[in-house]
Amino acid sequence: MDIKRKARKSVLAGALTGSVNGLFGGGGGMVAVPILKNMLGYPQKRAHATAISIIAPVCALSALVYILGGYFRAEVVIPVAIGSVAGGYIGAQLLNYLPETIVNVAFVALMFAAGVRMLF
Repeated sequence: MDIKRKARKSVLAGALTGSVNGLFGGGGGMVAVPILKNMLGYPQKRAHATAISIIAPVCALSALVYILGGYFRAEVVIPVAIGSVAGGYIGAQLLNYLPETIVNVAFVALMFAAGVRMLF
């Protein structure tokens, strides 16, 4: 894939990821991983790691917009953020040890379960 085409695809991937994350208050990583893997050809583990790097600034910006809009509740955000930081560290460490197939199956199962849960 030539550099210009890859750059266009990357910008499109970023726009899709950012739009989903901004609209739904999260979930950009669920979009970013398949895009990075299928559209840009990243291996599974690299797609997950890259998605987190992409989502971090997007989440910060989205959070700022929500805070300025009056949606911030410290009594919920602070404890959940502490747990999320701990879980994020553990998950990132696990990514180093789990086979790519297991990561892919777990991701697909999580997306499927989330989709089913949203229906009911």
